[in-house]
Formats: sequence, C-alpha cells, structure tokens
Amino acid sequence: MAKQWMKQWINTTAVLSLLGAVSLCISTAAWSQTAVQPDRVVVAGWSKPITEITNLLVDEEKGFFKAQHIEMAYLPGAGGGDALRNLLSGQADVAFTDPGSFFTALDKGEKLRAVYDIYPQNVFNVVSLKSQNILKPADLKGKRIGVYSLSSGTRQNLQVLLNQAGLSEPDVTIVVTGLLNFTPLMQGQVDATAATDTGLLVGRQRGLVDFNVMEVKDHLNISSDFFVVSEDTFQNKKDVIRRFLLAYKNSAQWMMQSPQEAAQLAVKHAIDGKSASLNIEIIRLRNASSVSPTTAKNGLGAFDMHSLQQGVAAYKALGLMTKDVVLQDVISQDLLPKHMTNAK
Repeated sequence: MAKQWMKQWINTTAVLSLLGAVSLCISTAAWSQTAVQPDRVVVAGWSKPITEITNLLVDEEKGFFKAQHIEMAYLPGAGGGDALRNLLSGQADVAFTDPGSFFTALDKGEKLRAVYDIYPQNVFNVVSLKSQNILKPADLKGKRIGVYSLSSGTRQNLQVLLNQAGLSEPDVTIVVTGLLNFTPLMQGQVDATAATDTGLLVGRQRGLVDFNVMEVKDHLNISSDFFVVSEDTFQNKKDVIRRFLLAYKNSAQWMMQSPQEAAQLAVKHAIDGKSASLNIEIIRLRNASSVSPTTAKNGLGAFDMHSLQQGVAAYKALGLMTKDVVLQDVISQDLLPKHMTNAK
C-alpha cells in the first residue's frame, strides 16, 4: 500500500514538474517576445518617398533603425504644414518639416519641439525663364509664381524673397503646381516657380534651359528642414527619440559616404528614382545641404541658434509670426547623438 502511494506521489510530482517547466518556458518565451518588440516611429514627411530622402527609405537593406530597436514607417505629405498636421492629429510621431511651418504652428499655440536640424542650409530658390527678365526680387511684382503647395517651404521662402523688395503675396499671383513644378514654367502657365536645388536639377534634366535663379540663401540662409515632435512626446519618449535620431544620423552618414549605393537603392524605393545617374546628383546636393560650419563643430543635426533667430525675425516681418518665441524653449539639442571629435 505504501509502495503504491509512493509511486502515485512520484508520478504526480513528475507531472506537476513537467507542467511547471512547460509553463515557465511558455512564460519566458512570451516575455522574450514582448521584450524584443521594437518601438514603432511614424515619420510624417513633407513629400512622397523621393530620392533625396533615400536614407529614410532603405531600412529593409541597411537596418539603421532596426539596429536601434525601431520600426520606422514613412507617412507621405504635401508640404511641411501637412507633415505637422499629421503629427498633431496623432497619425505620426515625428514631423519632417520646414522652419516656417514650425514657427507658424508655434505662433498658433501648438506645443512642439524641434530636435534635429536635417538640412542646415537653405535649399530654396525662385526660377524663371530668361525671357521673363526676372533678375531680382522686385521683378516678381505682378507675376504668376508657382509653389509646391500652400503649406510648403517653397511658399514661405518665396515670401522671404518678396519681403526683400518690400512686396507681399497680394503683389503676385500664387499658383499651386505640385512637386514637379517646372513643367508649368516651361509651358508658360507661370512666370516663375519657387523650388529647391534638387527640383531645379530635375527640371534641367527634363529640358529646362535658358533660366535665371534667385537663391533664397543669399538673403536668408536659414535651415530648410527639422525633425519636430510634440511636447508630450519630447517629455515622455526621450529614449525612443534619442534612438531614432541616432539611427537617422547613421543613415545620413551612410548616404554621404556611399552616394552610389544610395543612388542604386533609390531606383527601388523612390518614386522619382528611375535613373541612378540622376539619383546620385540629387543625393550629392542633399548631402551638401546636410552639413554646415555648425555641424562640423557640433555634429550632424546640430542647430545654429543665431541663424534661427534671424529666421524668427524674418518670419515676424512677414507676418507669419506675431508672438515672441524663446528658441531655447522650443529647440532642444540634448537628444542629439554625441559628437565625437579628434580632440585629445
């Protein structure tokens, strides 16, 4: 009787031990699966997936964001204002937007933080056919001028040029042309078009000849684009944003060091990337706009606060801003990747 009881006890103990081990394995596996889930970050862009942002489009091959435990998704837009609307509506975590849209949103009371200066050089311009004889900002008076969208940096930088001549938007006719805004110019639907350096390059490839260019940077060399987050995200998801910015910096450095590889990958990922030879020219232009004396000293993504203060003054003069802003309250550099120097 005792032997039978002992045998039953041993069998029961063995079963319970086995069940416990199985339960532990399942629990451990479930915990491990949960523990390794990446943080999803949606980037609201100012454009569709185009060649100049190839470094944001190639994580499948290069894994810059995966390496930082981030699942990055790109949400297309039509201008920096559109990117901010997608951020503020909760559809995105980070906005890829221009300073004008950023400062305008702040002026309306939105709680935002700029956390990375993507392109510290002003890449905007106004292009016209030589037959129009538009040589200086004052010559734009009474003209039809194309812009990418009403919420884009092309429009705001056009306003900067107009202001240089004491003009404003009522002195011209604004025409929304979309991203490929050189076709309306070549067809005579507008007298000039507000564009970017890469846009002009594409226009030339498509037959634009005999043209004049006014560079906005000759009047105001403010940054072209920032990464912006909501104040709530800034305060509560600093680790995620810090890892996102490191991943982006690594991707930007890769595109600078390997423009030919980036150009080939753009053929697959960019909607305008069919020509690898054109892609590499676009990529080299965008690489050049990603660096400045400030980034040489402080690393990619660093803000030039003096330049931005000049930008605030310009936007206030344009009427895009009515309130004072303390830049240190809305621009944060403490989440930027650490800059390594050769100093000993």
